[in-house]
Amino acid sequence: MRDGDEHNGAMSGATVAAGSSPRLYQRVFDILEGQIRQGALPADAALTETAVAARFGVSRAPARRALEELAQAGIIEKSGAHGFVVAAEVASRPRGPAQSGVMIADDAPKLVSLPSWERIYGEVESEIAARISFATWRVNEAELARHYGVSRTVARDVIGRLQQRGLVQKDDRARWYAPALTAAHVGELYELRWLLEPVALVKAAPNLPDGLLSGVRSRLEVAQAQEGEVPGAVLDELEHDLHVTVLKHCRNRALMQAITLPQSLLIAHRFLYRWTSRMFEREPFLPEHLDIVARLETGAAAGAAAALEAHLRVSADRAVARIDVIARGSQPDPLRYLERLNPVG
Repeated sequence: MRDGDEHNGAMSGATVAAGSSPRLYQRVFDILEGQIRQGALPADAALTETAVAARFGVSRAPARRALEELAQAGIIEKSGAHGFVVAAEVASRPRGPAQSGVMIADDAPKLVSLPSWERIYGEVESEIAARISFATWRVNEAELARHYGVSRTVARDVIGRLQQRGLVQKDDRARWYAPALTAAHVGELYELRWLLEPVALVKAAPNLPDGLLSGVRSRLEVAQAQEGEVPGAVLDELEHDLHVTVLKHCRNRALMQAITLPQSLLIAHRFLYRWTSRMFEREPFLPEHLDIVARLETGAAAGAAAALEAHLRVSADRAVARIDVIARGSQPDPLRYLERLNPVG
């Protein structure tokens, strides 16, 4: 089971929150979309996750996400079990008779020259986030290194980053584990969030750049007005808008560091939204976020903080409900670097 977030064209992976750097998948998305619309990739040209990852020098996780986002935007279409082709109605030129196979422009740049841990981190994070609804998992550093063909030092760096993000901890014997999202654990994390995030919001309010709040509000209004189900990836981006992009303008570094642990829930939500986005006829956090943003736009930072606390208090039960749906569903595929411990319950 992997992280295959959905998205729609109106809020594509190419959209970057104000003040942030584009994520790898967003950069792959942008370049491929440009090549398609400019004619470098013709109609029916084939694209696969493996080829895109190799061509851009990224791991399979951002390559997969970029292709899924392009498909959601109608720029490419599913072809067979593992590939995509450029949509004929989007391509600016037809496919020539001699063109076949994977058609990625030769001048496609390598996007990064990253340390090895960064090349695999996104995929490891996604695999763990996809499993903590089911159980607690022991993380085996040696097996992680073998699985990805990297050194123990690289595996250690990945686990260190996972610890910073709040996804893994050490037990009494100094062994790494990813704690299950039990009702008790989720409750503790949300309690930290409703104590810390409103304080950070008040401190961030005077530092918000022009246009940030209007952009957040516009995306929320588009999602709320959308007919039918809002894709899970859109919900993930909207959560990120408020709880990360806005809050990061708080200039108290110690406070923001303390917020990092409970915000590991945002990583887990990426998976939860993907698989439980049909739980509500209308996603309840959308009007709650809109209320918070509206208060910020009028300068009522204290009122926005109170609304944020109320939102986080009611969100805890929703998160537990989503986790319960996941835990009662199909089980995740085994990974040799993750050992299942106790189930959620």
